[in-house]
Amino acid sequence: MDTRFAVVIGLDVGKSGHHACALDPDGNRLFDKPLVQDEAELRELFTNLQKHGEVLMVVDQPNTIGALPIAVARDAGCTVAYLPGLAMRKAADLYPGRSKTDARDAFIIADTARTMPRTLRQVDRDNEILSALKVLAGFDEDLAHETTRALNRIRSLLTQIHPAIERVFVGGSLATTLVLDLLEKFGGPTGLKTAGRGRVLRFARSHSRRDPEALIDQIFTALGEQTVVVPATAAVELVIPRVAGQVKALKEQRATVAREVEAMLEDFPLASVLMSMPGIGIKTAAQILLNIGDGSAFETPGHLAAYAGIAPVTRRSGTSIRGEFPARSGNKRLKNALFYSAWVASNHDPISKAYYDRKRAQGKRHNAAVICLARRRCNVIFAMLRDGTYYQPPSTTPTPEPAALAA
Repeated sequence: MDTRFAVVIGLDVGKSGHHACALDPDGNRLFDKPLVQDEAELRELFTNLQKHGEVLMVVDQPNTIGALPIAVARDAGCTVAYLPGLAMRKAADLYPGRSKTDARDAFIIADTARTMPRTLRQVDRDNEILSALKVLAGFDEDLAHETTRALNRIRSLLTQIHPAIERVFVGGSLATTLVLDLLEKFGGPTGLKTAGRGRVLRFARSHSRRDPEALIDQIFTALGEQTVVVPATAAVELVIPRVAGQVKALKEQRATVAREVEAMLEDFPLASVLMSMPGIGIKTAAQILLNIGDGSAFETPGHLAAYAGIAPVTRRSGTSIRGEFPARSGNKRLKNALFYSAWVASNHDPISKAYYDRKRAQGKRHNAAVICLARRRCNVIFAMLRDGTYYQPPSTTPTPEPAALAA
């Protein structure tokens, strides 16, 4: 345990009540009782325990139901941290018994924080912008899931009544505004056939900046491949326009959220620092900031890469197992943000593309090459956040790669 903390409080949080277990540096229990979700009772606990010295309060859930205890603890002058769920489950296996109670969980949180402080993570600093970004990011993620479900519903309906039409909308073309406008206006195969190619083409040209003739030709070619009418086609064509309208509304909401995030990031200096790097846009910068803040919780770029799950893991056992393998753990959201930004940079930034091509020439597959690039960029991101400096392209003089990248 960090010797500066005289008391460690483990708080197993709940919707209406929590269970608190407070330990001193020797593991003796100073408090072990349930608490209600109430500011006055929480403040009284933190204030009383501060008589022993500095207090560290650790939760297993820093958001939603754990937000009030964190806010009260900070206001009372306590240090706060949280124990990730995976670390909590692994730590629980080290203690005897298999029971699952609030009291046991609170003790495990406190004792793990006392004996293995390296397992703890910082709770977002008391920053209004980061807190607001977390809410908006969660809302945008929900909207993205709903959009995907609605698009899959449209695909399922089209496959049911006219598979050839569904095959026209490959990849992400179904989510484009023009296709959604066509489905909302004409419904489906029957509506498109009834309107005729000329009318559909005129409508498409009035709703698209590019010439849509090639797409309309593909649609009417597909319409000619099926002559039978599948049962329930009429009902399906009543549903498709409504679902298409839902997708459009969801996309508009996501665009609104993106504008709100952009407006908030304008007041956050580190956001512009991150977005100065090729491949990092508004949403990627927001995800990085939400997961690591200013990066001060990590001592080195290697620690940050390991936390993100983009650093290779060394495995050695006897003479049969020797080598480095991709990490299967890490912060998935941060890993996705770093991977996606590296992939974008490999397509648009000459320096990143050259590094990616070099890794492919060495025999690495696409994903492995992008991970290597993300690991290299992680060093730069760490330095940018640490120093608050904007991205600067590397000099023409080659620099040696970190050992972790050589594999």
